[in-house]
Amino acid sequence: MINVNIISDYKFWNNKLKKADIFFNKLIKCFPLKYQFKDKKVDITVLLSHNKNIKKLNKKFRNKNKHTDILSFPFDQKPFFKKKIYLGDIIISYEHINKPKSLTSIQFKKKVIKIFIHGFLHLLNYDHIKLKDFKKMFREEEKIYNLLSKKLEKFI
Repeated sequence: MINVNIISDYKFWNNKLKKADIFFNKLIKCFPLKYQFKDKKVDITVLLSHNKNIKKLNKKFRNKNKHTDILSFPFDQKPFFKKKIYLGDIIISYEHINKPKSLTSIQFKKKVIKIFIHGFLHLLNYDHIKLKDFKKMFREEEKIYNLLSKKLEKFI
């Protein structure tokens, strides 16, 4: 079972994503079974943030002086052998998700879902530096999103 802990340091998140903790915990329960960590207690933290903070974290931890849509920091590199796992942290930028600013609440949530899937896969050591890894990660993101899109009414 996966538990998603939510922290927000940017007040505008609540305008389009009310009750984010419920949203993310319902979302993760709809992921494919292979990502459910059966018989394990798994925690993830999601920080709902903004460009200025993401830029600062990106500079500090990745030596890149720019903002981005998402940062993921895997914590436990060999989680599959443990019963209790802290998988890592995902930080999402409000400004990147909320483009254009005229997005409806549903459009905004769909973008959040896509970027969360991306960050979640990074926590599982998927990457996209090499083209073959990019293709593998992109296929997996699409597979998960397509599965979730059939269940969107549960959390949108």
